[in-house]
Amino acid sequence: MVRETVKLWRKHHLTYDQTKHVVQDVRRELGLSAPRERRRTVDRLDRQEIERLIETAYRRASSSGLMVKTLFYTGARVSEFVNLRVEDLHLALDPPQVYIAHAKGGSDGYVPILPALAQKLRTHLAGRRTGYVFESNRHDRYTPRAVQLMVRDVAHRAGIEKRVTPHRLRASVATLLLDAGMPLDQVQKFLRHKRIATTQIYAETSARNMGESYLRALGGHP
Repeated sequence: MVRETVKLWRKHHLTYDQTKHVVQDVRRELGLSAPRERRRTVDRLDRQEIERLIETAYRRASSSGLMVKTLFYTGARVSEFVNLRVEDLHLALDPPQVYIAHAKGGSDGYVPILPALAQKLRTHLAGRRTGYVFESNRHDRYTPRAVQLMVRDVAHRAGIEKRVTPHRLRASVATLLLDAGMPLDQVQKFLRHKRIATTQIYAETSARNMGESYLRALGGHP
């Protein structure tokens, strides 16, 4: 049925409306229904997987370790991460903060980071006051694709079977913060979401993980 449908599209150059009609007929014949709503949870790495990923990244190269660690602890999108400049780091504040610019939808803002990460960033910069925080061998910023491939390679080396991307690191820190009790509106501000409904997806993931943890802890008891 699917093959015949594809042949029909190619042979007759169907318009959008004609294609839509054919798809509806195919669904009806196969007893399929269109999804009614998008998935309301997101996949994430647990704390042990995050630790393993960061440790493996440091074994790969110290720069890889710090990049993965910074990606995770800032919750930055990869497009924001590659554009981080030294001037965006405010490491003397308490707590230290990073200004995330070039944000999706223009939602720039400050996010806190751990003092230990701030110290590692100071060491990495070695007194440098300008330029991108993470620079390639050509002293230019990394491309988003290069960072994605690096994260994928580290995950493979770490033996993590899940598909690991910079966005999954963002989802992971969000749900870990919610699991730890951070209020939803604060997580929204940390992720720089304009709509709290977007952040709510991570909250639903957190609730799902809470249920799984509850069953693991108490499921064997009478």
